[in-house]
Amino acid sequence: MTESAERGAGERPIRVLLADDHSVVRLGLRALLGTAPDIEVAGEAGGGAEAIALVESLRPDVVIMDLSMGDVDGITATRELVARRSPTRVLVLTMHEEEEYLIPLLEAGAMGYVVKSAASSTLLTAVRTVAAGRRFVRPEAAQVLAEGWVRRTSADETRQRYELLSEREREVFLLMAQGYSTSQIGKRLFISAKTANTYCRRINDKLEISERADYVRLALELGLLTSASGGSAG
Repeated sequence: MTESAERGAGERPIRVLLADDHSVVRLGLRALLGTAPDIEVAGEAGGGAEAIALVESLRPDVVIMDLSMGDVDGITATRELVARRSPTRVLVLTMHEEEEYLIPLLEAGAMGYVVKSAASSTLLTAVRTVAAGRRFVRPEAAQVLAEGWVRRTSADETRQRYELLSEREREVFLLMAQGYSTSQIGKRLFISAKTANTYCRRINDKLEISERADYVRLALELGLLTSASGGSAG
């Protein structure tokens, strides 16, 4: 049984709003969706702000949202619709690749993501999937999601460990990341080099690190210094 056949003969079609700042793209989408008996175009918007307004008035089941629009971009418009608790589900259609945009889009509240180079059948499947309340992500993007989750989990764990440091330990940690020796750190903080070494041992235990390179790496992950500010303090 096809996805369109799963909708009963008496059910109303899926109502879709097209949001793209290129009229030619909207025309092509309208023609494509017009080939599906279970989908109808409820309206068109030339920008994100207009899309938000039309979603409020037309109450479509799905809005096919372009990511890059002049006034309000697709991510911002999606966040706004989610904030308004709109029942309309967002399917993002864009030329960009998943690696850079997929996770931010899903975090913003989009239910699916299709690149413009995808086959027409993929878009129709995505619309039906999203309308049914399920997320649509291409199989090729699964690895991106997995890697993003691992990076996010690792960053959260690093932040939690860093927050266990005392204020003085954080000072020592940053100075170590900036390349200062324990002797130099002692002079800057008016403590002995031996005391600075004691702080370093405590930091190593709490953060589970042992090398100066680890200080630099974690400081970069935490946003405490830029790649240009690392290195030896001389």
